[in-house]
Amino acid sequence: MIITLTVNPSVDSSTSIGKVVPDHKLRCREASYKPGGGGVNVSRAIHRLGGEALALYTSGGLHGELLHEMLQEEGVGHEAIPISGRTRENLIVLEESTGQQFRFDMPGPQFSDADIRSCLESLLRLPQKPDYLVLSGSLPPGCPADFYAKVITAVKDWNCRVIVDTSGEALKPVADAGVFLLKPNARELEELTGMTLASDEDAKAAANKLIDEGKSETVVVSLGPKGALLISREGTEHITAPEVPVASVVGAGDSLVAGIVYRLSQGGSLKDAVTFGVASGAAAVMNPERELCKREDTERLYKAMTGGQKG
Repeated sequence: MIITLTVNPSVDSSTSIGKVVPDHKLRCREASYKPGGGGVNVSRAIHRLGGEALALYTSGGLHGELLHEMLQEEGVGHEAIPISGRTRENLIVLEESTGQQFRFDMPGPQFSDADIRSCLESLLRLPQKPDYLVLSGSLPPGCPADFYAKVITAVKDWNCRVIVDTSGEALKPVADAGVFLLKPNARELEELTGMTLASDEDAKAAANKLIDEGKSETVVVSLGPKGALLISREGTEHITAPEVPVASVVGAGDSLVAGIVYRLSQGGSLKDAVTFGVASGAAAVMNPERELCKREDTERLYKAMTGGQKG
């Protein structure tokens, strides 16, 4: 069983316009709306890949209700945690004249102590304990930087594999708590270790430092179009991403995490799981609908990357 926890989900509004010009009323094309937030997107991508995951997420106001409706329509398993504030809305705008994409992420609702307790209690009273727990996405205002670390400590006796994809002040407490897998990018790995990363060898050394200190069993460093570095006690692998046309980078990181967790849950090795994850991320960026990976694209890319093995 896979559970994702998202404490700062969103409704993502996407639109396009000919050209972005300051100080003018800009008349956009018709908007589309999708569920958003790290863990929510990971659950959605796992569902697209043919797996099942329960998306546990905070919910407040009209956008919280809209999230429920959209996840219901997609057939994604989900459970809302009521909070006092309103779920945020993010805006993604494609400038048609340049092909550039502008992403406006809102901070999210102000969290109270009661909201924080509700999140922890909702997770701990789940009737079935997961094999994998994914903590992904930003923390909202008022939520302490060590919130994910508190979650990790609270579920220690579950014996589940905890996978974390977050950034900023939340990263260090998470590492100090110790997890199965961390997925930083190069900049986040620099911030976490205090090391300057000028090469793959530098990234390998920084990741091994985290592993030696017991902060993560595995580190997957996302390298964007270059793929990902997999570092564990078994060694290092650079999984090169396939070359694909880039339509949008929205959802690529969440698709990478989803592919990794999905393949691990199916019994795949770490190398196999990260390879499938890189294929999932590549499938997401080529998606003209500016959303997550598609199963058929992911499996086709994975087969090409592995010489025809079955996905």
